Amino acid sequence: MCDKTRSVAMEDFWVVVLAGLKVWVYLIVALLMVPAMFGFSLGISETYMKILVKTLEWATLRIQTVNKEQHIIESSSSNGLIQRDDGSMEEALGELRRSRPKPPVGGDFTLSDCFYFYRRGIEDIVEDEVTQRFSSEELVSWNLLTRTNIDFQYISLKLTMVWGLGVFIRYCVLAPLRITLASIGLTWLVIGTTAVGFLPNWRLKSWLSDWVHVMCYRICARGLSCTIHYYNKENRPRKGGICVANHTSPIDIVILCNDGCYAMVGQSHGGLMGVLQRAMARSCPHIWFERADMKDRHLVAKRLTDHVNDNTKLPILIFPEGTCINNTSVMMFKKGSFEIGGTIYPVAIKYDPQFGDAFWNSAKYNMVSYLLRMMTSWAIVCNVWYLPAMTQQAGEDAVHFANRVKSAIAHRGGLVDLSWDGGLKRAKVKDMFKEEQQKMYSSMVVGSEEDTSSHSD
Repeated sequence: MCDKTRSVAMEDFWVVVLAGLKVWVYLIVALLMVPAMFGFSLGISETYMKILVKTLEWATLRIQTVNKEQHIIESSSSNGLIQRDDGSMEEALGELRRSRPKPPVGGDFTLSDCFYFYRRGIEDIVEDEVTQRFSSEELVSWNLLTRTNIDFQYISLKLTMVWGLGVFIRYCVLAPLRITLASIGLTWLVIGTTAVGFLPNWRLKSWLSDWVHVMCYRICARGLSCTIHYYNKENRPRKGGICVANHTSPIDIVILCNDGCYAMVGQSHGGLMGVLQRAMARSCPHIWFERADMKDRHLVAKRLTDHVNDNTKLPILIFPEGTCINNTSVMMFKKGSFEIGGTIYPVAIKYDPQFGDAFWNSAKYNMVSYLLRMMTSWAIVCNVWYLPAMTQQAGEDAVHFANRVKSAIAHRGGLVDLSWDGGLKRAKVKDMFKEEQQKMYSSMVVGSEEDTSSHSD
């Protein structure tokens, strides 16, 4: 009798669980998926963001009240610990040499020059301006996420209780919802693009491919609680063009593809990312390559040229930095994207770190771990600016053209414009950079070739 009662109770329990799952799925489909598929909102995300902003504002005021005697230094554009001089080597050394007049001909050397190199060396050891771009930026004001504040400590009981409530909401309410949405979006993307790939190359296939991509990306965006603001939509990339943007995260693709379709070019990946890449390539002419393989690089250049010469094909989306940078700066653009001709459509992407850190540190987190971190953040808030189309000017080589586009993106997105190669994330500094500094100082010490020749005359 007791066993029978237990079995009935278990059956009732599983009936309740299944009913709860059905209600959960129905709510997701009706309130989130359907609006996402057709590009409209029921106002749930907007209400959530208003409550979140009010909560974070209250937390900030609470922290400032408790620590009002503590002087909070406003972060610089690089969030740095060191105040650097923007002057050149000549200006810095000239400042050190003021007490000693320079000879009228040729260069000179003074022992005080060593202090300049000592200072620069210590500055770079403590905090160089390159490697800090490959780690998450530290926030000045805490956003109730311990992962974004290395100095997290007890402040007050109320704030600790709000933080604990936030942990429960993020991990027990938002995370399951987001994981469900993202899983549905990615599954539909793989199945949809694979199915469309079997269709003949008619206009219907192109239309279905665009629809599947946009629909699935919008569902994935809802799965990350993305709030995206697009500006200057009249400058959106057009067919036959090349869209170049700064790169912070794989989510950049989701952000841009919510507003239109692109043919993508990028590094081949394994794991979950590799599955998605192979599925997407079946329905759309995406180009994935192995950066270390020279044959792949030449083949990519040829395919890019053919793609740009066809005005009926989707615009190509390229991230010329070649790696993810931490949302504070733009690093060197590889010139290959600017050698094939065509019209360049620059796009600046800037995430709001107050709600969550969108930067992907691929050396520390794999794709699944990174996505789980995103799904347990408050939200992903992003601004996207479409810049006017740019073309290569007469007499301008690919390097200068790339730098001009990079500067425009950095200026529009409020990012630091750096000339360093993002490849330093995985490689050492090239000898040419060291030799460049050595030649610059050598010309100051022994004089330039013109000074030397005129002195010999």
